[in-house]
Amino acid sequence: MAPIARDGGGLTVLSLFVLHVLVASVLPWLAARSPRGVWYLAALVPLAAVGWAAWHTGAVLDGRPRTETLSWAPALNLVVELRLDPLSLLMVYVVSGVGALVLLYCAHYLPGRGREAGLLLLFAGVMFGLVTADQLIALYIFWELTSVISFLLIAGRGEGSDHRRAAEQALLTTAAGGLAMLFGFILLGAEAGTYRISELLADPPSGGLSWLAVLLILVGAFAKSAQIPFSAWLPAAMVAPTPVSAYLHAAAMVKAGVYLVARLAPALEGVAPWRPLVLTFGLVTMVVAAWRALRQHDLKLLIAYGTVSELGMLIALLGAGTRTSALAGEEMLLAHAAFKSALFLTVGVVEKTTGTRDLTRLSGLGRRLPLLAVAATVSAASMAGLPPLIGYLGKEAAYEGFWHAPFPGGGWAVVGLALGSLLTVAYSARFLWGAFARKPGVPAAEPAAPAPGLLLPIVLLSAAAPVLGLWYTGTAELVLPYAGSAGLLVEHGPAYTVKLWHGVTPPLLVSASMIVLGLVLHQVRRPVERVRARLPRLPDSQRGYDQTVRGVDRAAMWLTRHTQVGSLPFYLSVLLVTFVVVPVGTLLAHPMDWPRVVGWDSAVQLPLSLVTLVALGALVVARHRLTAVLLVGAVGYAVAGLFLVRGAPDLALTQFLVETLTVVVVVLVLRRLPSNFTPERPSARSRVLRAVIAVAAGASVAYYAISATAVRQSLDLSDTIIERAPETGAVNAVNALLVDFRALDTLGEISVLLVTVIGSGALLGYRSARRQWPTGPAEGSRAARAFRGVHWDVPREPWLPEAEELPSRDRSLLLEVVVRALFPAVLVLSVYLLFAGHYRPGGGFAGGLVAGQAFTLRYLVGRRAEAAFPLRITPRAVAGGGLALAALVALAPLAFGQPPLSSTTVELAVPLLGDVKIVTNLFFDLGVYLLVLGVCLKLLFALAQARNAGDTLVPYHERTRRVPR
Repeated sequence: MAPIARDGGGLTVLSLFVLHVLVASVLPWLAARSPRGVWYLAALVPLAAVGWAAWHTGAVLDGRPRTETLSWAPALNLVVELRLDPLSLLMVYVVSGVGALVLLYCAHYLPGRGREAGLLLLFAGVMFGLVTADQLIALYIFWELTSVISFLLIAGRGEGSDHRRAAEQALLTTAAGGLAMLFGFILLGAEAGTYRISELLADPPSGGLSWLAVLLILVGAFAKSAQIPFSAWLPAAMVAPTPVSAYLHAAAMVKAGVYLVARLAPALEGVAPWRPLVLTFGLVTMVVAAWRALRQHDLKLLIAYGTVSELGMLIALLGAGTRTSALAGEEMLLAHAAFKSALFLTVGVVEKTTGTRDLTRLSGLGRRLPLLAVAATVSAASMAGLPPLIGYLGKEAAYEGFWHAPFPGGGWAVVGLALGSLLTVAYSARFLWGAFARKPGVPAAEPAAPAPGLLLPIVLLSAAAPVLGLWYTGTAELVLPYAGSAGLLVEHGPAYTVKLWHGVTPPLLVSASMIVLGLVLHQVRRPVERVRARLPRLPDSQRGYDQTVRGVDRAAMWLTRHTQVGSLPFYLSVLLVTFVVVPVGTLLAHPMDWPRVVGWDSAVQLPLSLVTLVALGALVVARHRLTAVLLVGAVGYAVAGLFLVRGAPDLALTQFLVETLTVVVVVLVLRRLPSNFTPERPSARSRVLRAVIAVAAGASVAYYAISATAVRQSLDLSDTIIERAPETGAVNAVNALLVDFRALDTLGEISVLLVTVIGSGALLGYRSARRQWPTGPAEGSRAARAFRGVHWDVPREPWLPEAEELPSRDRSLLLEVVVRALFPAVLVLSVYLLFAGHYRPGGGFAGGLVAGQAFTLRYLVGRRAEAAFPLRITPRAVAGGGLALAALVALAPLAFGQPPLSSTTVELAVPLLGDVKIVTNLFFDLGVYLLVLGVCLKLLFALAQARNAGDTLVPYHERTRRVPR
């Protein structure tokens, strides 16, 4: 693996991303100590990103983009490519600048909410990675992470069904669109011959399936940026805290789709469906959402529908593929991020000080909160496009771009933009009137004085509108480089320049007319509302979403009813037949050259193979569950012996430990199952069919294994791993392979293992909660009091206090004595295997299994899982901590300019011990150890909880009436 290659010194994009992740991970732990300090600490990270972007602004705008390449596996073309060019620079200012101010606002709005602080900062880091990614697949990964974090922020923690439903809707809509977009990326990369965005822009694809790729990519962009018909999720997400709405749903997440359209427009604007789709969906969304904003009484919903409307305008401008429309889109993107975030935060202050967001209940708030009213007025004026604000610059450039459009349909685009602008002015006036004006018959509001920390971010965001508008030369320098990109069309007539006054032009007259008509529309709002009540209702995106979900549910129920018959043999038969037909059938269609077959290498293989075959034969006819479990264990032990004979001690050790733990866990489950298998004997026809499937599956596995052996041409790779193992600080090549050469595979496997055990615990009804410990000497059970009072150096104290609570008939003196002797020894053995894995058979996985079996022994003595693991943390914390440690070790090299999962050797001079050499991948192995231990403990606790519940488990296929004969 090669280090990060970049074209300059200083901080890297990857190191900034890792900084976001690391700081976000510690914020929940610091919240209790410093409720507001965590937010200030969080705000420093995006501020650092803004400073980093400012440092490189001059070079980037001069045509020298900053690029970074992380070579993960160059031979497989697995690289991460990052790029800071004019468009991504603009987005970094938006994402990180607004993010820093929102985090400062949260210090007074959500003090002590460490979870939200960590998630918001993590989201800022993910958006930072998204806008700097120069590779389609990397962009997709960041894209989906934004959806996941948005789900967590909207759902909250125990907030209620409305939050969960809104979070689910946002996740389903954006993730489904993201999946379609991924297929589009794959098609586009195949057509272009590259997945690197900068190369794709330099040599755009044409013909082939490019049209389908465009269609799928736009589905993802429209879903993310809430375009009709995918717009319902954004208003529904307004149940989230106001700062979350201000950042995710105004400045950052919803801009991802806009950014993607802007990024690919220079390359794809010539592909047939691109321009018609972005103009149609964008302008229709702008008009329809603005019309719906006019009927909202909730200030936050009013701003939400306004956001959907302006996102439609941004999609149309940045997707049109012309120089002036791109210029207008960039200016409106800056303007929208500033004024919309400010207005969302304003709603938060209004709600916090008055207790309501209903504009029919607010009156006279402008006199009570003059500074807030002034800031909101400036932001609303920028939203309406009034001079000399940045919103005015963008709106005028938009009219110019469509007026002189070099493509058919420019006139209709002007009409759509004008109608949307008229409605935008109307709902901007409605917002100011609803929030701050005096209303006859409505009692004047008596708001509490807002903290200065709440007002400062709003004032700064609002001040951006006049600053960027009056300092239009600086704004022009920031937006012109992207607008001049190759691939964008040039409008008819002279080139458009960014300035406040272009003279009296037709676009200016249209713009001024729409402002006047919009104010008139607000003044006649009551007659308009009566007319609107008589008009037919427009198609509702929320109703469409609900109907779609119900349709999918009905289809799923129909499919489940016809495929899930409640028979485990039926399910296994389907899986095995599929395996025989699909992969093995493909192999049989391409006959192989049979390798030379060797009978055996050692005489010991014969008795081990005989044990395996005899146990399998007995297993087929076994009717007792315990007998079957023991026979399965015998097969596993015999196979482990075969591994050992073949010179694979690590594999044999792992197999032996897994079989042992499996047998113990299954036996614990068997205590709550009927002793025998299904009493009804299957029919002869069913037995014959199962036998045929079993024989076919076994023969297929054998053929598959021989085929895999036949394609091995040489042992060069194995020799290379053995030769280079010492570079990882290990002599054991297997351990070096797991924690260094293929550590990414190991990280993925332990993640899957953790997810699997969480699902298993859920099936067993296990609920993991924070460990509660009695505070008084007389509280708690006898075992708990005995454990707290035990003196480990006094022999008369009970070493296994949990056994004291068992009835005499259930106690085993022999087992207690054996466990008392073995428990500390087995734990020491597990630690030994962890550290010895670099040199001898062992490692984190084997050590974790041994430690899990040590605690299982404790459980078998006292039948109490909490006494077997008497620590103040839950198994979930142990397993999660192990995964977090492994991920941290994997990502830490990024901070030093090295690829992820790189390892290094650290030599220390320790008093008394002398020189100590530590390899950093040892900590990765420690993470694996902790995760495997946590998984074992979670299964143990789940089984113990299920046992204490006292229910009897009966397999579903034995309880159902529909058991195939």
